[in-house]
Amino acid sequence: MSAPLPQIPGTTPFDGEQARKGYALNKMCFSFNDEANRNAFVADEEGYMKRYGLNEQQAAAIRARNVLQLIAAGGNAYYLAKFAGIFKLDMQDIGAQQTGMTKEQFKAKLVAAGQ
Repeated sequence: MSAPLPQIPGTTPFDGEQARKGYALNKMCFSFNDEANRNAFVADEEGYMKRYGLNEQQAAAIRARNVLQLIAAGGNAYYLAKFAGIFKLDMQDIGAQQTGMTKEQFKAKLVAAGQ
């Protein structure tokens, strides 16, 4: 039997439980490797989410474009990057969401940390 994961405030560990919880969401995001699938999603988001069987928590997080909500709904950061790319969101946009900062504030923090 393995020891429980340590709690890290503000962090949702991606473990087996989260993987099972987010299977449909991550499968959908993986489909975005194909441009035709990205276009199909943009054309009919609701229909595309139904096609993959997203639950309401996952669908609401997709509608809100909220990465933290997607992670809480079982999303894996690597697959979520595929979703974020559809909307031209980069890792700085995601980092800003995760820290509650604007993108400009987050970029300034990164620059300051590098000095």
